[in-house]
Amino acid sequence: MCCDAIIDALFGTGLIRNIEGVYRDVIQLINGSGKRVFSIDIPSGINGDSGKMMGTAVKADYTITYGTPKIGNVLYPGYEHCGKLYVSHISFPPSLYNKDSLKTEISLPVMLPERNKNAHKGDFGDVLFIAGASNYYGAPYFSALSFLKAGGGYSRLASPSSVTPFIASKGSEIVFIPQEETGSGSISLKNKDRLLELSGQVDMAVLGPGLSLNEETQELVRQLTKDINKPLLIDGDGITALSKNIEILKERQYPTVLTPHLGEMSRITNIPIHEIDEHKIEILREEAENSGAIIVLKGAHSLIGCPDGKIFVNMSGNSGMATAGSGDVLTGTICAMFGLGVSLEDAVRTGVFMHGFSGDLAAQDKGEDGITAQDIMDYLPRSLKIYREEYEEIVRDFYQSIYTV
Repeated sequence: MCCDAIIDALFGTGLIRNIEGVYRDVIQLINGSGKRVFSIDIPSGINGDSGKMMGTAVKADYTITYGTPKIGNVLYPGYEHCGKLYVSHISFPPSLYNKDSLKTEISLPVMLPERNKNAHKGDFGDVLFIAGASNYYGAPYFSALSFLKAGGGYSRLASPSSVTPFIASKGSEIVFIPQEETGSGSISLKNKDRLLELSGQVDMAVLGPGLSLNEETQELVRQLTKDINKPLLIDGDGITALSKNIEILKERQYPTVLTPHLGEMSRITNIPIHEIDEHKIEILREEAENSGAIIVLKGAHSLIGCPDGKIFVNMSGNSGMATAGSGDVLTGTICAMFGLGVSLEDAVRTGVFMHGFSGDLAAQDKGEDGITAQDIMDYLPRSLKIYREEYEEIVRDFYQSIYTV
């Protein structure tokens, strides 16, 4: 091609069918040209509502979208096809892109309160983690210790008595509360009253990391979910237990946070994974509104759904974080943000961001291949330090992802 650059304006955000014929040929020529490509509003071939590729799509170097980012600009694979993404408000009145009726937006994490120089450990949050089972040592370890690494103060771990010594050998900063076990080495229903008493002494409770699918333990999860009168985060095997009676959430008097991946979201909603993947925003919004829970749908650019119908798109993180234990680090990080003194909704949004930010710092130093949950957790203190020192810059640049013209 005898040109210096290509302007792509073949299709806009309303594309609903796969691209075929001459249009497909043109897009393939653009992608194979080796020229710098500028897409207008969204790369041609990307669905504006889902970010999905409609058969084929332009791979742009730069995309200039108007008014506000479109969902297809920020969800994968659309985000990756945009290259560097710029937003031009052109002549859009601010009242349009700032109005409350807009229910989906980029998640901008909040500024963290300054640490009280005269504080004690209880001032930075006291959280009870109910987690672990025979052969599941990592999940309780990463969730309970990540809480401390992300700035939390007092981490209590209720895990099976046979598991506790192994976790204590790695995470001696955690306060351990050994539990009676089932025959398979999971937490027994006999512990219910003691766990309810303990939950009354803390600021927040966590249910689920590595609890196993033992039916007695799953029943314990359902009963504790109903009766714990504190903010509660449910993850992993706890979500599987709830999927058998998700209506329990409506009976809770205190706020609840769920952190499912696509498979767990499918169990909660009884909707196939592929359908959720196609309609993430709509399904997440409906489930958050119906259940009354804040739901983090984990994945590339995780989504946070709130009971009021708002959806926040998190922009931090990378593919190296798709590794065992990463979600447990997220659990502890969210709890730490709550312990540092922000509201629960802001704690969830900021915790999701900090988790991704920590993974990005690890990838920057080590590369995305081979990052482990331990790496993500170990970078949490540094990520908080940078976040506190460079908060204004991070917010201004939308985490170096979306630039305003």
